[in-house]
Amino acid sequence: MKKKIVFTLFGLLAVVAALAAVKVFQFRAMGEQGKKFVPPPETVTTAAVGSVLWETTLTAVGSLVAVQGVTLAAELPGKVVEIAFPPGGTVRKGDLLIRQDTGSEEAQLSGAVAQTTLTRTVLDRNAKMLPERIISQADYDASLAGHEQATSQVDNIRTAIGKKTIRAPFDGRLGIRQVNLGQSLREGDPIVTLQSLDPIFVNFALPQQHLAQLRSGLPVRVTCDALPGVTVEGRISTLNPLVDAETRNIQLQATVHNRAEKLLPGMFVNVAVHLSAQKKVLVIPATAVLFAPYGDSVFVVDAAKEGGKALRQQFLRLGEKRGDFVAVIDGLKEGEMVVSTGVFKLRTGQAVVIDNAKALPFKKSPTPGNS
Repeated sequence: MKKKIVFTLFGLLAVVAALAAVKVFQFRAMGEQGKKFVPPPETVTTAAVGSVLWETTLTAVGSLVAVQGVTLAAELPGKVVEIAFPPGGTVRKGDLLIRQDTGSEEAQLSGAVAQTTLTRTVLDRNAKMLPERIISQADYDASLAGHEQATSQVDNIRTAIGKKTIRAPFDGRLGIRQVNLGQSLREGDPIVTLQSLDPIFVNFALPQQHLAQLRSGLPVRVTCDALPGVTVEGRISTLNPLVDAETRNIQLQATVHNRAEKLLPGMFVNVAVHLSAQKKVLVIPATAVLFAPYGDSVFVVDAAKEGGKALRQQFLRLGEKRGDFVAVIDGLKEGEMVVSTGVFKLRTGQAVVIDNAKALPFKKSPTPGNS
């Protein structure tokens, strides 16, 4: 019985050993095949590293300011008896906005005008009698002073009536109405804001080292995140003659067109000052760059030993971005071919096949359509 058990154990061990040997052989064969396996080449699109002339620009963040902007307020106390403007509407210079109660002033005006007429008559009569020495010089002077005082009183009443008849001081767009019909206004109470929006000022600052390159008349382009795709052009109108002692920046003001009145005072905008000088830069499509925290890189297409194409990952330093292109400061040479799309799925040494038949065009000023 014991011999049977021993023989059975030896038989099992022999079977296990045979199976293990077969598996080892299979694993070795699979390993050898894996080493010899070559993945199929990846189809990519490419773009050449090109050399172009770019305008030299200085960029900054600016703030919009109205050329003329005020909050109209009451100059004299009085009750509002007429509101003649629509909130948010546009007005011309001299248009009536509100009228305050002027009944008391108008009643006083009639008596003051009558007093002026009387003093004018007395003055004319005394002027005829003075050469004949019927009256004294003192009497004539008193009549002259009385007439001027009466005339001044009329002017004073008319001025008060004019101050209670509030009109637009310039062309512009009105804001939210802040008064109601019948409301009693005190001196200085706000009525409505009035802003002149076309043209509009852009205030921004640049470091003092650019001062020699700046002058009035240089063109600027203004863009705003609130208005994607909208670019407004203008020119530098003022350079502040004082450099900020804390930031060492020089304050500038540009005047830009705003015919559509989409830019409003108080908005932040991006300002690009275009200098007259041009610089030569190397550019590649921005889609060719693999952005990473440890460094930006591209995949350069090199010739493989077998005559095909293989990839080489190249780290580089990037500069300014314009449209679909980005400037290369260091890391590439003019004429080198880089993979332009799908770089996130590539690796160094990978074989590729170039197919630019369906490659999208890259533009400096792209205008993508609605999807």
